[in-house]
Amino acid sequence: MKILYAIQGTGNGHMARAYEVIPELKKYGEVDILVSGTQTDIELPWPVKYRYHGMGFIFGKNGGVDLRESIKKTRLFTFLKEVFSVPIHRYNLVINDFEPVSAWACKLRGKRCIGLSHQSAVLHADAPKPIEKDNIGKNILKYYAPANFNYGFHFNSIADNISTPVIRSDIRIAVKKNLGHYTVYLPSYSDEKIIAVLSKVPYIKWHVFSKHNTQPKEIGNITIQPVNKAKFTESFLTCTGILCNAGFETPAEALYMGKKLCVIPMKGQYEQQCNSAFLGSMGIKTLTDFESGIEGINEWVFFENAVSVHYPNNLPGVIDDLMARFTTQYEPMPEMAISSQFKI
Repeated sequence: MKILYAIQGTGNGHMARAYEVIPELKKYGEVDILVSGTQTDIELPWPVKYRYHGMGFIFGKNGGVDLRESIKKTRLFTFLKEVFSVPIHRYNLVINDFEPVSAWACKLRGKRCIGLSHQSAVLHADAPKPIEKDNIGKNILKYYAPANFNYGFHFNSIADNISTPVIRSDIRIAVKKNLGHYTVYLPSYSDEKIIAVLSKVPYIKWHVFSKHNTQPKEIGNITIQPVNKAKFTESFLTCTGILCNAGFETPAEALYMGKKLCVIPMKGQYEQQCNSAFLGSMGIKTLTDFESGIEGINEWVFFENAVSVHYPNNLPGVIDDLMARFTTQYEPMPEMAISSQFKI
């Protein structure tokens, strides 16, 4: 069997999950990897057969997405060419982690696409949602990478096709310690804004991982260094708590490790608003804004305790169920028929 596994390359969570998903898929056949997007700091240990520009967003420095830069770097014609050129006809099964090129290629060519992502769970009717409605954000999440059927991952299992998070193997086997520092990953804020806020909590040692700095530096009680998977994991495993955006993988790993967790959803990001709502329902500290949230940060650091959650390794069972449900006989489509029908 030939499987195409398509991964969103904006942010690090999708790539981190791929470390666990790909070995499970390889048990069932030959796996080719497709990555689109340009905002990830993680490289996979397997060859990536297809790399596309895709359609993503650019992190800003004021707590949200830089819309102007994102629009500037959106190449609609390039995206359409990628959609019509990806050879999905060569594969028995297309499995998609919120990746738009292969998802739209499947939709436009009548090829089945199976979603396997956190975003699939966010849209579920039973998943907690923010009080303030965002129909535009909800529709972007719904149509960005359409799939015929979805398997999702969320902070708790809320349906038969929604599982608990995929925790990296190196996190599962790691020995956690508490060396007293706090680990910070807020890629949508500038280093200057982070320093201005955290310097107001002077008795805490902050390890800040930055997407905006290429050289390590130390300012008072704050250490800033470029994002690095190994160094981040080391800081994470030995910290007291994690201060981060309301993404998915990092908060889930913090809960699994029993670390104190405080999240700040990115502005204009419906998915993160939903994540924040779910985490808030679990008793996790959530802030609406970083720069005005110093009182909440102090309260979290000095008075709140960690919330620990048990996350068993459900991924093998999820992949087994997916394969049992969707494995079909391979019927390759002629290359010339594809290229002539969808020529741009």
